[in-house]
Amino acid sequence: MKILLIAAATVVAVIAISAAFVLFIGSRLPKDHTVSRSIRINRPVSDVYRTIRDLENHPNWRDGVASIELLPPESANGRPRFRETGPHGTVTYEISEDIPNRRLVTTILDRDLGYSGSWTYAFESDGEAATNLTITENGEVTNLLFRFLSYYVFGHTATIDTYLKALSNQLGGT
Repeated sequence: MKILLIAAATVVAVIAISAAFVLFIGSRLPKDHTVSRSIRINRPVSDVYRTIRDLENHPNWRDGVASIELLPPESANGRPRFRETGPHGTVTYEISEDIPNRRLVTTILDRDLGYSGSWTYAFESDGEAATNLTITENGEVTNLLFRFLSYYVFGHTATIDTYLKALSNQLGGT
């Protein structure tokens, strides 16, 4: 019985020390980050923009997006808002800038997620009926565990990479 208690205490201590180490490392990492990814899609800019801007159809081509609910614009600024539901809960966004076929910016409105930020979509025609799309994430990760995992495990570009792969599959990119 005594050996079992010592073993259990050792396991608990190792877990506690590991958690403290992860949180310490997370606290030493930068809270803010900016990352970009680009893709060439063999479709005109208007097709790419329309697909991205057609929020209600995202669940049809993006894995992990169960639904998108369009919300009434906030009365203060009149900007469009939407709520995306996925396997890890919901996130509320605002379209903070929308220049059709040129630039789109979505900003996370929720402040209790442990992360926040914006995505800027830049659309450029390459002159051959194809589009060069660049997504830039300006993010902030306040949760120390998320910060550690984002930096060392999945990387800051994981969500953009998943999004661009799904968009490429939907529209035929390279």
